[in-house]
Formats: sequence, C-alpha cells, structure tokens
Amino acid sequence: MNTPSYTTEQVKTFPDKPGVYRFYNAEQVLIYVGKAKSLKARVSSYFNDLQGHNRKTRKMVSEITSIEFTLVNTEFDALLLENNLIKEHQPRYNILLRDDKTFPYICISNEPFPRLLYTRKFDPEKGKFFGPYASVGAMKNLLDLLRTLFHIRTCSLALTNENINKGKFKICLEYHIGRCNGPCEALQNEQEYLKDIDKAENIIKGNLSPARHYFKEEMQKAAASLEFEKAQLYKNKLELLEKYQAKSVIANASVQDVDVAAIVSDDKRAYINYLIIYNGCIINSKNVEIRKKLDETEDEILTQVLVELRNTFKSKASEVLTNVPLAYSLNIEHKVPKIGDKRQLLDLAIKNAMYIKKEKLKASDPDYYREKRVLKQLQDDLRLKVLPEHIECFDNSNLMGTNPVASMVCFKKGKPSKKDYRKYNVKTVTGPDDFASMREVVGRRYKRIIDEGQPLPDLIVIDGGKGQLNAAVEAIHELDLYGQIPIIGIAKRLEEIYFPGDQFAVHIHKKSESLRLLQYLRNEAHRFAITFHRQKRSKSALGSELTDIDGIGTKTAEKLLKHFKSIKKIKEASPEELHHIVGPSVSKKIMTNLQSDPKSKE
Repeated sequence: MNTPSYTTEQVKTFPDKPGVYRFYNAEQVLIYVGKAKSLKARVSSYFNDLQGHNRKTRKMVSEITSIEFTLVNTEFDALLLENNLIKEHQPRYNILLRDDKTFPYICISNEPFPRLLYTRKFDPEKGKFFGPYASVGAMKNLLDLLRTLFHIRTCSLALTNENINKGKFKICLEYHIGRCNGPCEALQNEQEYLKDIDKAENIIKGNLSPARHYFKEEMQKAAASLEFEKAQLYKNKLELLEKYQAKSVIANASVQDVDVAAIVSDDKRAYINYLIIYNGCIINSKNVEIRKKLDETEDEILTQVLVELRNTFKSKASEVLTNVPLAYSLNIEHKVPKIGDKRQLLDLAIKNAMYIKKEKLKASDPDYYREKRVLKQLQDDLRLKVLPEHIECFDNSNLMGTNPVASMVCFKKGKPSKKDYRKYNVKTVTGPDDFASMREVVGRRYKRIIDEGQPLPDLIVIDGGKGQLNAAVEAIHELDLYGQIPIIGIAKRLEEIYFPGDQFAVHIHKKSESLRLLQYLRNEAHRFAITFHRQKRSKSALGSELTDIDGIGTKTAEKLLKHFKSIKKIKEASPEELHHIVGPSVSKKIMTNLQSDPKSKE
C-alpha cells in the first residue's frame, strides 16, 4: 500500500478546482496546510517566481519534497477544512488557529421562550446548533430576518411561568417597534411562541419554500394595495433568503465522530479516500492507491485497508461510513448512507477517490483518456452494447445529379483515422437519388469488408434522416449484417438521432460531448465528400476541353492533367514536353487545337 503524493515538478497536473493542499519535508513531516480556489494555480505560484516571495516562504519551499491535496466542493469548504487541519496538526509554517477564531453557529437555546443566539462555541447542552457559517455578516442578517419575521425575543430575561405570573418584567422598545410580541408580560403564550421558533428552525435547516412563498405572497399583496415601501421590504427579505447558505459538508455539528472511506477501482488498481471526522469536523484526509495482486473484490480491499488506516491514525470513531458494504465486521457500527449529511460526506470521499483514479489513467494514456470518457458517454447515450472505438460515417454529394460521389470517414478511439478514409464514385445511380446512392455505397463498403475478412465497425453513422438511414439498412440487410452492427442516422437541422425502425427521433443534450463527437464525424464526412466532388467536377470541366479534340480520350486527358495540372500549362508546354507525355501525333493535335487558340495569346 502506498499513499499517492506529488513532487514539486508535478504541480502543473493539479486540477483547476477548489481544495486544500499539504506540504511535507524530507522526513514526511507536515510543514504547511493551505486552501485554494484553484489548486493548480495556487500551488504552482510557490514554485514559479521564488524571488517574488519573502525569505520565510523561500525557506519553506526549499524544504518541500512532496505534496498531497484533498478536493472539496466549494471555496468555503476549503476554508473550513484548512481550519480543521491546522488546528489538528499545527504545521510549522502555518499561523496557529485558536479555538476562539472558529466559525460561528446559530443556536436555539434550551430555555422557556427560546432565543436565537450567535456563538462560536459549540456546546450541545445549551441548545440546538446550526452551521458553521462562512460569513458573520450574512449570518447576522439571517438572525435579524428571523427575529423580524417571527417576532423572536432578544432579551436574556428568565421567562419562567413563575416570573411572568409575578409580573417581574415590563415590555421594552422591541415590543413597541413590532419586533417582539411581549411574552414577558404574557401578551404571547409559550405555545404560540414555539410555533414561531419551529418556523425559524425550518428556514435555518434549508427548507426555504414555505418562507419564500410567504414573502412573495405578502409582497404581491402589498403591491396590489399600493403599499410599495412594505412590498420593497418583503422583496429585500426574499433576496436575503435566497442568499442564505446551508451548512457545510466539511464541518457539520449533526455528524460527530465517524470515519468515512470510499473506494473506486479498475482491473489493476483500487483507489481509496479516507476521512476522519472528529466533533463534526474533518481533521484528516488520506488518499491510498492499492495495486491488485489477485482478483480481490472492492469490499475485501476496503476492509483490509480500513483496518490499517484506523490503526495508523489511532481512530476511536465508533461508526464508519463506506460506499460498499464491508467484507468483515470491524466491531464498529457500519453504514452505507443513501441520503442526508452522512451521504454528503461519503460523496466527498468518492469524489476524491475518483480524482485519484482519473489522474492515474491520464498518466498511463493521456491522449486516450479523454476520448475514452467521451466514447463511454456516447455508449450510454445510444445504449450500445460495445464501446464504439471504431466508428464509420457516410455522406453523399452531387450537383443536380451530376458527378455523384460519396465518402466514408473512420474514427478510431475517438479520433480521425485518415488512412482508413474512403472515396466512392457512385456507379449504379443516375440523377439526384441520395437514397439509392447511400444504399450502393454502404453495400459496397461492407461487402468488401466481408470479402477481405476485416473487422466490422462498432457503430455506423449515416449523415441524413430516415430516408438515408433506411437505404443504408437495406444494404446491411442484403449482406445479412443487420443486428451485428449498430447503425444510426443524424439529421442536421435539429441534430436528431434516428434508429432503424423507430418512429421518433432521439435528442442528445446539445452541450453533450457525445453529440459533439457525432457532429465532428458528420462534418468530417461532409467535408471529405464535398472536397472529392469538387475535385471530380473540376477535373471533368477541364477534361472536356481536351476530349473535344479529335483522337484524345478520357485516359489521355487525365494523363495530361495529372502531369501539367491545368489547361493553361498544357497550352504553354513545349513540343518536347508534350512528345514525352503523349507522343508526337497527339502532341501535334494539341498544339494545333489548343496553342493556336486566340485565348492562349491573351
């Protein structure tokens, strides 16, 4: 087992995504933890311009021998994870983050007529805690919104029934300005007050729909009655509610001490991300790569590695979350969560494991990795049984039925294989009949494939709609190949995908990479066919001037054009040059008919 890490020369391969990076020295001691909006840009900056850094930074960079990183979902998550790791490991080059500088929470207090409190100290005995929040200002605005909307008290009075009944308290300014309903003088009973608290808690938890509906309704009512200031007030509240940020995956008070482990694998290796959660915070993250020796299953590998990682990090968590069931019991509670906060933590671990796997595949075959991903997407979109690594695409071209030609372009592993491109002169069709032309060309192509024993493609693409597709399918039927090769048609106007026998077209998402690949195929086949048609039409037009000469046929005209490239150069050629190509008698006719042409003297 080894932990994937990176050298200082490999920072350019880092992802352009948010995360937390960790620098280690030669003794594998963690010396610095940092956060980044873009891991690639931030970590590269340490090594690009050393003279631009201060002396302390240059000293730290000189000690770095390896780098590890953890991907997160947002910049806020990176900030929180950095905070947790610095507190836990106290790296030499980091400023020490003390507990009084942690992120703020909202607390619903455990007392009669509960209050909404702002605090940085998490103490479950004092009430229900929500957060942490990245912005103190946004959190205070949310508190103010909740207090205004639901008339929640801000005073610290001990509002017990005994004290209220004795009349110990008097209503204050908050009551007179409409921000409190006066529970201190029994003007609001506790049952009604708790209903307001429940509504506020619902918003804090992220269930915004009821409040959003309420704000919109009140805003519309106010506007309808021409109370525009009141309508603006509700509009401001609605906008503030939209900015409310739910609690983070990185630090979550509802998830206490657990271990999280996710595994993804291929035929040769398994990749594991391990997260340690303590007091609701991620305090450590480790990526592990395992080279398979035999046909070990994912649950066997994960169980074995998890035992070693828990021993290494001396984990005391009584619960472990994984994405596959464990092969053996570890004498701790084990779950594969499907929803909720624990599932979000597991998704984060899966995200990191998937990234390590992707990087390994890119390193082994960087050119093919992206193409294989696109081909896999195409396979899923078209529901193909086999990955379409070999695709052939056909197109026709003619001008009012003249010089009909067709093209076949071949893509292998998602890229053009130009040595396998083919041009076709349509032989059996007269006039502008695209359907018959397509049937002829597809039939000729795959008859030859069968005769020569060459491999069939994984997918055939026909440039056109139902008509062209049906013609191609007829040719495939005649060769008894129908059902052996998937075949589709792509219509250009709406980018519709047609399958044989289906009445309705299939639409792939316009921004899908798989659709872009099909468009590339179609456009390449169209370009190749048009180019061939223009060449043939041009050659035909040039050749007619030569074939009009008595005694010169098509083959002789083609021979002359192949050598001289144009009629103009033939007219300018010396008798010796013409004799060398076509002999004395033909050259004499050319000189008599072409070189005496007045146009050649202009």
